[in-house]
Amino acid sequence: MVTDEGYAQSINSNYDLGDLAEAILRGLRATGKDVDALTPADLRAVDQFHIGAHETTLALLRLAAIKPGAVVLDVGGGPARTLALEAGCQVTVLDSTEEFVRLGTMLTARTGLSGQVQFKHGDATQMPFPAGSFDVVWTQHCSMNMPDKAALYAEAHRVLRPGGRLAIHEVMAGPVTPLHFPVPWAKDAAISFVETPAVMRALIEQSGFREAAWVDVSEAATGGWAGAIASVSAPGGPPPLGLHLFLGPGTGELFQNLWRNLEEGRVVVVQAVFDKA
Repeated sequence: MVTDEGYAQSINSNYDLGDLAEAILRGLRATGKDVDALTPADLRAVDQFHIGAHETTLALLRLAAIKPGAVVLDVGGGPARTLALEAGCQVTVLDSTEEFVRLGTMLTARTGLSGQVQFKHGDATQMPFPAGSFDVVWTQHCSMNMPDKAALYAEAHRVLRPGGRLAIHEVMAGPVTPLHFPVPWAKDAAISFVETPAVMRALIEQSGFREAAWVDVSEAATGGWAGAIASVSAPGGPPPLGLHLFLGPGTGELFQNLWRNLEEGRVVVVQAVFDKA
């Protein structure tokens, strides 16, 4: 995901809120969890940094029909522990945000899943893996920060084995412009790179993939996001655990803007599966 040093610093600073690990552990303790013996279910409120959270991960898992024992590359992280638990996958997370790599490694160890899930800091447009390393490449809400999507999908194609699958759940540009900023993935347009579904489809197919499924889930995303707004806007303040820990005190505005963008057709949300041709 890194194109140059300045861009990498911008991405990391967008998600850098200090000691995120301690904030999450504090929230877990506040909800009565034993932080030395966690389960993936204990982490759902902070695990799934995308619209629809846990349920949309399960929906994409069903759409992709991932088999037990599959070797999965999760670009951007988040659903990795769910994939390991629900599908019996071996998962490698590749993330450009160093804090998320440290956090993911720590939380995974506390769930006892370190044998199935590992984390690596790196650039998804120059993946540090040999060709044919994975059965599945999985992305959920990571392409919005990536200007060179052609390189992303070319690399995904390269690291997949013959017959491998690309599974995506992404925010894309809608027919109405411009976006309302700030949004959860970007404070302004400088690090926001959403493309239309037509462009995304073309980029992926030009990288050597054949479309197996394409589902516009924008309507469900819009309705479901209202619940996320209510959670962070509650009179007594947000709950101890939630995505507000990643986004800071301005989370309410970020969530409201994302809902407006969905409601007004400025963004759409798609789940899709492609096969390596």
